[in-house]
Amino acid sequence: MLITSCEQEYVPKPRGYFRIDFPEKKYVDYEGKCPFSFELPAYSKIELIRSESFDSCWFNVAFPRHKAKLHFTYLPIHNNLQSYLEDSYTFAFKHEMKANAISRTQYYNPDSRVSGLVYDIKGNVASNLQFYATDSADHFIRGALYFEVRPNQDSLAPVVDFIKADVIHLLETLDW
Repeated sequence: MLITSCEQEYVPKPRGYFRIDFPEKKYVDYEGKCPFSFELPAYSKIELIRSESFDSCWFNVAFPRHKAKLHFTYLPIHNNLQSYLEDSYTFAFKHEMKANAISRTQYYNPDSRVSGLVYDIKGNVASNLQFYATDSADHFIRGALYFEVRPNQDSLAPVVDFIKADVIHLLETLDW
């Protein structure tokens, strides 16, 4: 009787996710061929993309450890800022069907003439983080975060939050 009373009933454990170790936040200056500069995370790398247009600039900021890429598009403004803003809104809200929520955070730095918007898209969507930055006169940058894995909000949330802090830092250090 003593042996059977100590026997525990088996209860399956919930499915878990791998522990994610993040590197220490360090930044380095980035000055490429584009007409702007910013501080880039030291644990990322730039992947240039050839552009057909002579005045635009496309590149990715890759985070190989996390299988993520931040796609950047730089476009000069020629009386078409409203069109760029509408495109950014459209690209972010294309995820509305799958998203649980889409929140927007405005960013403004009068010293460097940078204003922008960060879209935080919750849910199992292709791009959880999108943003744009502009000086409203000459320069426009749009960015979107993509992962090289199937979207899973629960497992990607810590990485999205980690990279979101890098995007905010990028906006704070952006200089035209």
